[in-house]
Amino acid sequence: MASIAVYSVKGGVGKTTFATNLAWCAATISRRQTLLWDLDPANGSGFLLGINPKKKRAAQSIFTAERNAAKVIQKTAYPNLDLLPADESIRTLDRQFDRIGKKKRLAKLTQALSKDYDRIIFDCPPVLNEISAQVMRAADLVIVPLPPSPLSARAFDAVVEEVRGSGKGHPPILPVLSMLDMRRTLHKEARAANPNWPVIPLASAIEQCAVERQPVGAFAPRSPGARAFAQMWTAIERKLASKTK
Repeated sequence: MASIAVYSVKGGVGKTTFATNLAWCAATISRRQTLLWDLDPANGSGFLLGINPKKKRAAQSIFTAERNAAKVIQKTAYPNLDLLPADESIRTLDRQFDRIGKKKRLAKLTQALSKDYDRIIFDCPPVLNEISAQVMRAADLVIVPLPPSPLSARAFDAVVEEVRGSGKGHPPILPVLSMLDMRRTLHKEARAANPNWPVIPLASAIEQCAVERQPVGAFAPRSPGARAFAQMWTAIERKLASKTK
């Protein structure tokens, strides 16, 4: 099992779109049993998959062992892909972590779920607090979407500092240029400066994910956006494989 966090301290960079599409790739292309775990109270991943939580305030209860995580997990319309949805109860999850005083609570829950899943993908909120610290202790890889902009570069520096602060065994970071439009000078410069980073283009099909409430590969499999996510997922699998050698 490998756990993958899609994370940034900056909102609006496409974390939920990344997490949902990569989870679909893991389940559909790699045919791995995959869990998409939404840690953002907005429940964006559930929205993109056309799923609403069955019960209110269920998401928080699994962290205090009031409810088994398996009872909160919901099937999606796609084979091999399940969702652990978020709800408004996790708006105070950072304070809850502080109260229970267990620094690896998320990591232990993740490990417990590993018997059922090959890949667990976290859709993380844009925060720097105990939630992000817990995610770094649980993740095997951290993916950081970066639209080409000076603010994104600053956000990436903050992510690097957060990840490295999680300890010597911190997970590797995979920065990804997102919403890339090669017609723009700033975007061309960003691509030239980082030629080895994966790229997700600015594409209308990707923007339609929120309208269709489906991953792009499900409704536009031949689009540049779908191909980009598939190529990125292949790179992720290679990175995970090299880590285990």
